[in-house]
Amino acid sequence: MERILLGTLLLIATAVGMEALAWLIHRYLLHGPLWFVHRTHHRPQRGFWEWNDLVALFYAALSAGLVVLGLPTLGLPFWVGLGIALYGLLYFWLHDLIIHQRIRVRYRTRWRYLQRLIRAHKIHHKQLNARPAEAYGFLYAPRRYQPSGPGAAKH
Repeated sequence: MERILLGTLLLIATAVGMEALAWLIHRYLLHGPLWFVHRTHHRPQRGFWEWNDLVALFYAALSAGLVVLGLPTLGLPFWVGLGIALYGLLYFWLHDLIIHQRIRVRYRTRWRYLQRLIRAHKIHHKQLNARPAEAYGFLYAPRRYQPSGPGAAKH
């Protein structure tokens, strides 16, 4: 039981830590030397898939590999892999479904945090070049991006 509890804490810590790692990778690699891949995400979409989806496939492969590696003993790689997968699921739900609507989902939110996240991401995407840009987070947006007014960011 203690092993499961510690594993669950590691899973949560990994998922939270992934936001910091994703911010760094987004800021310094995707808007840097890997811009040639990420640029497809900042342009109008021409079909369902974009080159930037390779980044998600990399994380998925890493996650699956760690889960398989750690499965026999339910060791550290297993829980880290599940943490990466949890982050990936949250990313997919918020970023791909809610913000970019890659699969059309009708929703309307009064949740102010989600409004803030949507606004921060829209500000990030106003820039069509690697630099300058802002708001590199995926699941976290500082308060300065909070929209104001009664009809702010309703979807």
